[in-house]
Amino acid sequence: MRGVVAAGHPVTAGAGADILRAGGNAVDAALAAMLMSFVCEPMLTGLGAGGYMLVAPPGADPVLLDFFVEAPGRGLPPGAAPAPLRSVDVDFGDAVQAFNIGASAAGTYGAVAGVAAAADRFGRLPLAELAAAAVRAAREGVAVNEQQAYLFAILEPIAGATPESRALLMPGGAPLRVGDVRHDPALADALERLAAEGPAPFYTGDVAAAVSDWILARGGLITREDLAAYTAVAREPVRIGYRGTTVLTNPPPSAGGILLARALALLDRDVPPPSVGAVVAAMEAAQAERTPAFLAGLADPGFLERFAAGRLGATTHISVVDDEGWACAVTCTNGEGCGEVVPGTGIHLNNMMGEQDLSPFGFHAHPPGRRLPSMMAPTIVLGDAGPRLVLGSAGSNRIRSAILQVVVGVLDHGRAVQEAIDAPRIHVEDDIVYAEPGVDTSALEAAERTIVRFSARNLFFGGAQAVERRGGALSGGGDPRRGGAVALAD
Repeated sequence: MRGVVAAGHPVTAGAGADILRAGGNAVDAALAAMLMSFVCEPMLTGLGAGGYMLVAPPGADPVLLDFFVEAPGRGLPPGAAPAPLRSVDVDFGDAVQAFNIGASAAGTYGAVAGVAAAADRFGRLPLAELAAAAVRAAREGVAVNEQQAYLFAILEPIAGATPESRALLMPGGAPLRVGDVRHDPALADALERLAAEGPAPFYTGDVAAAVSDWILARGGLITREDLAAYTAVAREPVRIGYRGTTVLTNPPPSAGGILLARALALLDRDVPPPSVGAVVAAMEAAQAERTPAFLAGLADPGFLERFAAGRLGATTHISVVDDEGWACAVTCTNGEGCGEVVPGTGIHLNNMMGEQDLSPFGFHAHPPGRRLPSMMAPTIVLGDAGPRLVLGSAGSNRIRSAILQVVVGVLDHGRAVQEAIDAPRIHVEDDIVYAEPGVDTSALEAAERTIVRFSARNLFFGGAQAVERRGGALSGGGDPRRGGAVALAD
């Protein structure tokens, strides 16, 4: 077997597997899948997005490539006021979450820079070959599946926010339904240009100028200076011991990885497997660390060392492992999009500046150029023979709880990776425990905890995609909550 790809859509996973069969490594496969996800999963990701890629090359040090969204505003007059954010409610069925959209919700995108940097540093095949399937799919169209139709339906307030987003995401005037074929020729053109010219047009050329002019004219903050200054950054991952393995995850200035590590460090002190109560306690302890001082310090040199010394002891997602020992985990998000689609560019901009989870102490408080403190945490678990588990999740503030429970399921309960992903989940936030059917909440009830029970498995609890190596054999798990799929490259 050449390798395994787990992703948020069957066509996304298939694009990655095809690249493995063509001789690409795990990073090539992840990039091809990532580009295809822009076509197949347009409400979740795209060229206007940001993310992180964690790479463990065989026989070399692992690297976290940070291409997440930055706070915009370079070169604007002091005190320049953005247009008011527009709040919309998204109904998950058993819970409602408010999201903020509009031009001022858009931050400086990094996905284009991330693709180019990863291909240049780790890739084996030409970027044009990695993008070819996505270009073809965007031109010929992709049929909407059940999970994507659900996303189009619940995110209708965002898809229909502007004439441009309605034309792109609701071409018939209503949310796309199962079986509808969606085309995106502007995205196809943009992907071809990225493959041929690299990232320059998107950061210093005509595309960058079009994006900045469009957003500034509508009260947003992205300037040409912001785009010209953007670059992907290579970082050393966080390392934490857990049950005799080494867990690698996202370091500061991201917040999700270090909070995941905090929860794992707490659970590692107890005899396995942890109870539901212990998992809830670890989640709450990690959440309690997310204070104003924590968020303010994330970008400071030495913050990880200071945090780890007292607490650690010893974020659609794609996971790939190949037969050469390469492992790659990449999480990329557009949030839900801000509703601003820039004509002729193929770009639907993110709404990261309007995400409450990224700005819990006030919107537009981050200085221009600051990477936002994302919850995304691509993660690799290393065993004695190399990568043991490669995973990550979508899901806003539920990302770290989804990853935590999959790791516990595989390493503590001995579950196969798909079984661990399928298992019912919990999430703790603001002293409320959210629970899927099947979670034993008796101890929590006895402690008189406030519990919100979901009637069925729900994408509210994240979308974990993972690949596992067990006994020399590779297998994958796709999260049914978000239409996850696994593709094997024979």
